[in-house]
Amino acid sequence: MAFSSSGQYIPKFDVQGHRGARGLKPENTIPGFLLAIDSGVTTIELDVAITKDKQIVVSHEPWISADICLGASGSPLQTKDEKKLNIYQLTYEEVEKFDCGSLGNKDFPKQEKMAVSKPLLSEVIAVVENHIKSYASYEVDYNIEIKSWPEGDKKFHPSVEEFSDLVYNLVDQYLPLERLVVQSFDFRVLKYWHKKYPNIRLAALVENTKSIDANLESLGFRPSVYSPYFKLLSKDKVAHLHRQKIRVIPWTVNEVSDMLSLKGMGVDGFITDYPDRAKKYKMTLNIQRP
Repeated sequence: MAFSSSGQYIPKFDVQGHRGARGLKPENTIPGFLLAIDSGVTTIELDVAITKDKQIVVSHEPWISADICLGASGSPLQTKDEKKLNIYQLTYEEVEKFDCGSLGNKDFPKQEKMAVSKPLLSEVIAVVENHIKSYASYEVDYNIEIKSWPEGDKKFHPSVEEFSDLVYNLVDQYLPLERLVVQSFDFRVLKYWHKKYPNIRLAALVENTKSIDANLESLGFRPSVYSPYFKLLSKDKVAHLHRQKIRVIPWTVNEVSDMLSLKGMGVDGFITDYPDRAKKYKMTLNIQRP
């Protein structure tokens, strides 16, 4: 059992269900999150966007993706037009009319097709917490990714400050904040949270090939978690991060051989589209919860 400097419990090995259970259920949907929990994850990972009426909706893109969603009438969407379906310019009542599960995902042929809408973050938390109380033997953490970038400010999402405050204030109503992790590729987000909400665990998402030290220098502080694309890691890099007391949780790790290889490097967990594979190797991966 491990604790952060503020006394928060941290799983010894943290298996995170990427967008719920994207390999098996439609991404970022309640059925996917429930399957992830039943598969033994210790954290559910999700992305959020903001609607025109300031609702926090669970969605990877800040628009309605033609790759995974159908129109309100069940008609296909055109990729060239999808960014016109800007969630930041739609009310949640409009967003929830899109079916983002029946089309499936060509990259995940085992994903079950079902008619399902993009849920509100508040709805996800309420359903997940009820499921935990009724069926699960332990609580899970929430790793919430704030999707923002400078060119998207006030076009596809609010300012970093407003976006962050909306997320914080909602989660604060529903959960003990020690169960929250905030992650982002946008280091502006992490810097803001570090300054305004210093007790929240932060994860730096990384996909560039800069050195670890260069990325940490750009960030300006040591985050709780360094979360790179898994192929960027080596045993030496993991050890380098551990010497700085930073946990290492790479994304997105789907093959069992890669899971075991990363475990051998000493990572502290991983994000996966296939939480059922994590369940199968639960003892090997040494997942522990209180």
